[in-house]
Amino acid sequence: MEETEPKIAAAGAVDEGRLWGRLMALGQIGATPKGGVNRQALSKEDAEARRRMVAWAQDLGLAASGDDAGNLFLRLEGTDPAAAPVLTGSHLDSQPTGGKFDGAYGVLAGLEALEAIQAAGLRPQRSIEVVAWTNEEGSRFQPGAMGSAVFAGQMNLAEQLAVTDSDGITAGEALRDFLAATPDLSRRPIGFPLAAYVEAHIEQGPRLEATGRPIGVVGGIQGLRWFAVEVLGEAAHAGTTPVSMRKDALMAAAAMVTALNEAMADAADTVRFTVGRFEVSPGSPNTVPARVFFTIDFRHPDAAVIERLTSRIEPICADHAGGCAVKVTRTSDVRPTRFDPAVIDTVRRSADALDLPAMEMISGAGHDAMHLAEVCPAGMIFVPCEGGVSHNEAENARPRDLADGARVLAATLIDLAGADLAG
Repeated sequence: MEETEPKIAAAGAVDEGRLWGRLMALGQIGATPKGGVNRQALSKEDAEARRRMVAWAQDLGLAASGDDAGNLFLRLEGTDPAAAPVLTGSHLDSQPTGGKFDGAYGVLAGLEALEAIQAAGLRPQRSIEVVAWTNEEGSRFQPGAMGSAVFAGQMNLAEQLAVTDSDGITAGEALRDFLAATPDLSRRPIGFPLAAYVEAHIEQGPRLEATGRPIGVVGGIQGLRWFAVEVLGEAAHAGTTPVSMRKDALMAAAAMVTALNEAMADAADTVRFTVGRFEVSPGSPNTVPARVFFTIDFRHPDAAVIERLTSRIEPICADHAGGCAVKVTRTSDVRPTRFDPAVIDTVRRSADALDLPAMEMISGAGHDAMHLAEVCPAGMIFVPCEGGVSHNEAENARPRDLADGARVLAATLIDLAGADLAG
C-alpha cells in the first residue's frame, strides 16, 4: 500500500450519520428545555454519559479502563501493545447551561475514528486510546481540567478532591459515587507514557465559519492571567456629601476600567481583555458606594505581551484610585501553549490529503490539550460551530463539519500510530 492509503481508507470509513446519532443520544443525558445540556462534572448525568461511552466501546470490542482521577480510557489494541499509545479525546462534562458539542464532540469523534479504522480493515501498530477527561469545565469544582492536569502531574489529586461545590460536597465524595456507577471498570495508574495526543473540538469562535473552512489546524493555546481588583472607598449620604469630599469606589473603579481598556487597545485585535464581574456595595441608590470588586481576564498567545501589558494593571489602578484604596491580586496565570510542530504538520497533511481546506489557528480557550502538551507531542483539530456560539444551550454545528473533523482525526491517528492491514 502507498503511504497515504491507510489514512485515506480510515477517513473514508467515517460515518456522518453514526457520529451525529451518538452526539444526539449523548445530548439527551442532562438535556435542558432549550436544547442544551446540564451535565456537570461528577454528577449523575456525567456518570450516565460515562456508562454510555463504555457500552459503545464494548460493542466495538474496545478495552475500557479508568483511573483514580475518574478519567476514562477506551483502547484499540495495536500490533505492538507494549509501545506507548496515541491518545485522543476531550471531556463529557458541561457548563450548567452548556451545549451538546463542547467536549463531547472530541470524545465521540475519537470513538468514530476508532470504529472507522476497524471498518477499513486496519490494525494500528501503536494502540490508540480515546479518553474522556474528568472535570474540564470547572463549573462545579474549580479549577477546571482537573483530570488532564492530574494525569500530566500538574495538579495534586488529593488537593483537588478536597475542593467543594456550592452545596458543600467535596470532589472526593462526588468522585466516589461517580466511580461506583461503573464498578466493573478496570483501574489503571494515573499517568502513563504517550506517543502523542490529538484533541478534536468545536472552535467555540466564529473564524472557521466566517472563512468557510471546515478544518482548523491549531498551533497552540493563548496564555491567560486573571486578576481580582478590590476598590475601597467610604459610604456616604448621596444627598448631603459634596462630590469633592467623596471617596466613591464606583467612580474610581469605572475610571480604572476605562483606563485599562484604553491601555489594552490592540490594532491587531489579538489582545483579549475582559472585565467579567463587577460588584458594588452597599448597593443602595442613595448611598455613595464604599466598595467595588471586579475581575480581569487577560489573554494573548505571546508570553512577552502578557507580561508587558498585565504589568501595567496595578499602576493604572493606583493612578485612578481617586482617594480610594485599591488592591490588585493575580488569581491565575497560565502560560501560552505551543503544540508540537510534527503533530501540527500531521494534522495539516491529513487535511490536505482529504482535500479539506484548513486554516492555521491559535485557540482562545483553554483545553485539556494544554496539559498533555507538557508530557507528550500534542495538537488539536478545530471544526466550525454556528455563529461561534459555545458555553450556551444554542451551541450548534453541522453534521458534515463534525464528520470532516473526524475524518482528519482518523487520518492523523493512523499517521501517528502507523497501521497494518488487519489479519
